[in-house]
Amino acid sequence: MEKQTLQPRFKDSKHFIDFWTTGNGKELTNFSGADLSFDDFEKFAPYYYHVDEIGDDVVREIYFKKSYPEASREIENYIRNGVSEHDNIPESAKKLFLQTQKIPDWLDLNLIKSGAELCMRSNLDSLISLRDYCLIGGYDYAYLNKPLIATEALKKGAVKRLSETLDFWVNVTRYDALEIHKKGYEFAIKTRLIHSYARLSIRKHYKNWDKENWGEPINSWDMMATYIGFSLVFMHSLLKLGNTISEEEEKGHFHLWKYVGYLLGIPVELLPDNKKQATEYFYLWTSIQPPSDKDSVLLAHSLLNESLENPILKYQFQRRNLKYLHICCTWFLLGDDVCKRLQIPEVPLRKGFPLTKRIINKIYDNLVSREARIKKGNKDQMKVLKDYLNITQNSNFH
Repeated sequence: MEKQTLQPRFKDSKHFIDFWTTGNGKELTNFSGADLSFDDFEKFAPYYYHVDEIGDDVVREIYFKKSYPEASREIENYIRNGVSEHDNIPESAKKLFLQTQKIPDWLDLNLIKSGAELCMRSNLDSLISLRDYCLIGGYDYAYLNKPLIATEALKKGAVKRLSETLDFWVNVTRYDALEIHKKGYEFAIKTRLIHSYARLSIRKHYKNWDKENWGEPINSWDMMATYIGFSLVFMHSLLKLGNTISEEEEKGHFHLWKYVGYLLGIPVELLPDNKKQATEYFYLWTSIQPPSDKDSVLLAHSLLNESLENPILKYQFQRRNLKYLHICCTWFLLGDDVCKRLQIPEVPLRKGFPLTKRIINKIYDNLVSREARIKKGNKDQMKVLKDYLNITQNSNFH
C-alpha cells in the first residue's frame, strides 16, 4: 500500500456530528455498544488507496487479451471445475482461484447457515431494507458514488442496477450457496472481477478522477463500508421494521458477509466479526465522506423512479402506489436529515405504512414458526428476483 496522508477531514462537519449524535449513527452505537474514537484511523486510512491487485491482474491477463465472451467462458470454467497448482493457465487466475478455493480456518458453516436463514425469513423486509436503507442511504456519501457516476450507471437505469444487486444478494444468501463451485461462490467471483474491470476502465478513461479525495476507484476501504451496509446497516433496518433477530442469527449474518467479503478480495482485517466492530469501523470511514452532492440526488431519484419505470406492475396507479410506499420507508429508515439532503419528496402520512409493518411483523413472528417463515421468505424473494430478471433480460426493455 502506498503512503497516505488522509485525515478524518469531515469529523467536525455538521452532517457527521448529527449522524453520530442524533441520527442513525447514534442508534447503531446504542445497538452495538461501540466505543467510538479515532485511535485506529491511521490503521484503516491506507486502505483508501489499496485495491484488489489479484483481481486486477486477472482482468489484465484474460479480459483485456480476449473477447469478453471468450474471457467469461474461461473464468466460468475455472469457477465450476476448479484450478490446481499444476494447471497450465494464466498465473493471475491460478493465484485468484487457489485463494478462493482455500477454506479459511475461521469459517464456520453452521454460522453461515444461520445468517442465510435470517436473510430468507425476513422475506420482503430484506428487500425493503436493501433498497430503502442500504442502497439509497449509501448515496448520501458523495465520494462513495463516484465510481457509479464514472461508469455511467445512471445511463444503465435503476431497474437494471437494482436487478443486478438483487441477483447478487439473493444468490449469496441461500443455503450452501457459498460452497466452492456453487452459485453464490460464482456470483462472488464474477462480482470481484466486475469491480476490477470497472476500476481499470475508470483509471484508463476517466481523466478527472480525484484520487486524493476519492481514493482509488472501488478501493478496499469503500468496499468495507459497502459490506457493512449489507451486514450492520441491513440488520439495523430489519430491527426498525419490527423484526426480531436471535444472537445466533446475528453472529451468522456477520459471518456470512465476512466470507462473501473474503471471496470478493476485501482484506480480512477490514471485515468485522460483530456489530461492535462494524460500527467502530464504519465510524472511521464516515469521517472521510462529505454529504450528498448533485450526483447523490440524481442517483437517489433514479432509484425512487424505478417503481414508475418498472413494467412488473401493469397499471400506472400500482406503480405510483409502490413508489409512495418506498418513499415512506425511506423517510422512516433514513431519517429527516439524510432524506432532505437527497431531496426525497415529502408525502402525507409517511409513517403509516412502516409503523403498520412493525406491528404486523411482531404479531407474525409470534404466530408463525421460524421454519415456515424461512420457507415462505425464500419463495417470495425468489419470485421477486425472477420477475426482475424476466424484465431486464428482455431485449426490448431499456
